Amino acid sequence: MAALDHRLELDAILRDILGNNNTYFEPPTSVTMHYPCIRYRRSNIDSIYADNKIYLKNKRYELILIYEDADSDLPDKLMDTVTATHDRHYVADNLHHDVFSMYF
Repeated sequence: MAALDHRLELDAILRDILGNNNTYFEPPTSVTMHYPCIRYRRSNIDSIYADNKIYLKNKRYELILIYEDADSDLPDKLMDTVTATHDRHYVADNLHHDVFSMYF
């Protein structure tokens, strides 16, 4: 599977979780985001070597779920749909941010 196809598959899963098209992969600062949304980026590639060659690569993504309603069920919905680790929660500009890490 090509890298772009792989990322687009992840994007489709995130859109299903949100119930809208507000997913943003490494958005430039000029993009106006609409909420609720998920902003995500690739944060690392873990490699396993065998015989001095890469045997397996796992891409890690950082997902930031951004929403207005403090009682939103979106963090639970995300964790029920994909295998992700919740890293932290914070509030900025009256918006709730939940940061997750996941391999895909």
